Amino acid sequence: MRPLIGVTASLREETFLALHRDNVDAILRAGGMPLALPYTVEAELIEEMVYHMDGLYLTGGGDIDPSFFHEEPLPGLREIIWERDQMEVLLIRRMMELDKPIFAVCRGCQMLNIAQGGDMYQDITSQCNFVLQHEQEAARHHCSHSIEIEEDSRLFRIYQKKEARVNSFHHQALRQLAPCFIGSAHSKDGLIEAIESKEHSFVLGVQWHPENCSNDEGTQKLYRAFIRAANAN
Repeated sequence: MRPLIGVTASLREETFLALHRDNVDAILRAGGMPLALPYTVEAELIEEMVYHMDGLYLTGGGDIDPSFFHEEPLPGLREIIWERDQMEVLLIRRMMELDKPIFAVCRGCQMLNIAQGGDMYQDITSQCNFVLQHEQEAARHHCSHSIEIEEDSRLFRIYQKKEARVNSFHHQALRQLAPCFIGSAHSKDGLIEAIESKEHSFVLGVQWHPENCSNDEGTQKLYRAFIRAANAN
């Protein structure tokens, strides 16, 4: 039986959930059974979701409310949805308490860090002196810039190489990491491109969108590693 993977969704016009098919297909190809999660911040419902999930997949989406890392909004901040932020914080903390696998992409990677006490840049172009193009104009499947992978990391063990190319669609980025995380990959401008927990069986976040790069060998390895961890759970 395939492991059940809870998948977070975006909210559009405050009326319907939106989930890009690439996210669902990536989980299916790797051997998991994706299930879109409803929006809720009720503790009892969060607990029930976590009980049934073998793994949590945090997708990309809009900006994160800076109040979650004790900052006021800066001019570069874009649309936020507090309910989604709060729900994901609750899900992440409970999943990590139970040591259940988490794989997070882009915004999801940022939420991982925020949920555990880290912080972030609200807008890298206005807060950093020099950055590469992290909101590419190329097609979503195009790997536009390179990353350097730390050898002593889970990500390196998955990729089996020190450098890879990734796509990029973000204007926010990780800054100070929570104590439980290490930065396992960086872009050439020094921004953190991947994090992983030092204390859990499988908690991994990447700043890019691997779901859009189904033909990339590293992407396939990432999703398979996550589903293996969910199966073991």
